[in-house]
Amino acid sequence: MENKKLCIFNWSGGKDSALALHDVLQDPSIEIKYLVTTVTDQYNRVSMHGVRESLLIAQAESIGIPLYQIRLGEMPDMESYDRVMHSHLSKFKDEGITHSIFGDIFLEDLRNYRETKLAEVGMKAIFPLWKSDTNQLIKKFLDLHYKTIIVCAQQNLELFCGEILTIDLISKLPSDIDPCGENGEFHTFAFEGPIFKKNIPFKLGEKVFKTYNQPKKDNNIKDDIDSKNDKIGFWYQDLEN
Repeated sequence: MENKKLCIFNWSGGKDSALALHDVLQDPSIEIKYLVTTVTDQYNRVSMHGVRESLLIAQAESIGIPLYQIRLGEMPDMESYDRVMHSHLSKFKDEGITHSIFGDIFLEDLRNYRETKLAEVGMKAIFPLWKSDTNQLIKKFLDLHYKTIIVCAQQNLELFCGEILTIDLISKLPSDIDPCGENGEFHTFAFEGPIFKKNIPFKLGEKVFKTYNQPKKDNNIKDDIDSKNDKIGFWYQDLEN
């Protein structure tokens, strides 16, 4: 197709990524060359989500799109993060890739940041889920028979970490928690649904609590970028395969 966009897809492994990918795979004008994921080099786990690299690889193999890992140190500072990402984006541009696809829904600062960084190398962003109602999005996700498990949650959501996401579970979330966790309240691992040729098997491992420096409220750029403010805690449910 003459007007086909050659793209990378920023794959976190969670529900929003799965739903955004579901949508763009039905668009004949889009061709996805890579699923791109940032992985913490020290632990071989998906940045912030904490999912093992082996499960990430299993997802990509089941989807059938090549996985491209960007390896990062644990909690890199902004300057280091930008430098690494610029290098990889330049490589993508040299390969003829023109667009980068994200599962973001409503974080304006994050969108502006992504678009600015892509523009530096002459690329553009696509946001398939942008400004969608998050209650409707999670309903659509489940109606399409996707399944996902909460693998990371803020400290006040400990009871939800390690649980399969359902409409009933969402109804039990505190009223100030976005049903898609779009403000970083929780992260998930998608393991079943139409984009997967086969389900991703796993078993529950250890649940651990970790604290990080909390990003500034006016600088909501990346969950996995360091800042020098107060600590914030997260529960992680390890998944073993």
